[in-house]
Amino acid sequence: MKKTDLGVVGFMYAVCIMFLAMTLNLKKEAQTYPLFIIVLLFLLTTAYLIQMLISAKKKGVTSGIKEIFADFLPKQFFPILAMIIGYLVAMYLVGFYISTVLLMIGCLVFLKVPKWQIVITTLVIIGLVYGAFTMFLGVKLPVGLLFK
Repeated sequence: MKKTDLGVVGFMYAVCIMFLAMTLNLKKEAQTYPLFIIVLLFLLTTAYLIQMLISAKKKGVTSGIKEIFADFLPKQFFPILAMIIGYLVAMYLVGFYISTVLLMIGCLVFLKVPKWQIVITTLVIIGLVYGAFTMFLGVKLPVGLLFK
């Protein structure tokens, strides 16, 4: 077990609590799916915690800090971080779908993914998001200032 994994578990429990608080403010009919996801996330996090405790008993506890940054690539991290910040700005201006397509294509081209995989990945993700959020759940995704 790594000490850094405890931070991950704590963060995931905090996410569960935060989303639970927001979900309880929704109408009763709209709470079912979010509550299912929150419970699922809570159970998976708890299973991971149990696995960590068993591992700690068998193998001991290590820091984990050196392993986290062992393969850190600043030449990849900072450009991707800049793209994500640009994505947030683009989503505000042109909406979810256009900015998501641009982010996916930009990141995958930057990471030198083959073009056919970029096309397939982008189409599948956008299709899944459209089907799940727009068609199935009826969620209105941001359209951006330029298209309002």
